[in-house]
Amino acid sequence: MIAGLFEWSALPAWPTVRADLWQHVELSVIAVAIGTAISLPLAVAAWRYRLVRLPVFGFASALYVMPSLALFVIILPVTGIGSVLTAEVALVGYTLLILVMNVVAGLDAVPPEVREATEAMGYSPLSAVVRVDLVVALPYVFGGLRVAVTTVVGLVTVTALIGLGGLGRLITTGFNADNGSEVLAGLVLSVALAAAFDLALVIAERLLVPWSRGGRRATAGARG
Repeated sequence: MIAGLFEWSALPAWPTVRADLWQHVELSVIAVAIGTAISLPLAVAAWRYRLVRLPVFGFASALYVMPSLALFVIILPVTGIGSVLTAEVALVGYTLLILVMNVVAGLDAVPPEVREATEAMGYSPLSAVVRVDLVVALPYVFGGLRVAVTTVVGLVTVTALIGLGGLGRLITTGFNADNGSEVLAGLVLSVALAAAFDLALVIAERLLVPWSRGGRRATAGARG
């Protein structure tokens, strides 16, 4: 306990904190899952067809550099305030550049001899990408997922401004009520949640991609 800054008695009841924590987890997982489902085919298309790469990277970059509040303002008239859809459209948008860049980097890094072997074995181009290239690129994919998850967990707090926010709701209500304990609890839990997700992905990568140990780093950094 930090004397003068944190008091257990000043925190909301545990059911309230648990509900906010669960909403934070839910919003984060959905955003990264949908972002991954969109990014994989986009990345493969951008990798195979150079003409596609510029518009894909351009669109993803435009979403990534746009301030989150500005993106919410653009989306709100269509999806409505307090809508999960509003939050998810914005959150998914911020995952695209990170994931697409890392998947393309991973596909670019597949050794030429691997591709020669797949051709010699009679794989079709699509089958080679799905069954060989993406598997070899998994260390890069996991690197992108780790950055994307950390980014999304941080950005979910901003959705408190549209009536959601998960742990961000603790931060905003604590700030409005001049309750430093509630603000600190929201911040600490958000950091702990990001660390827990990151650890889970590290363990999953070690189990599923043992050859990645000591290997790749993500090519896109987290948003500040």
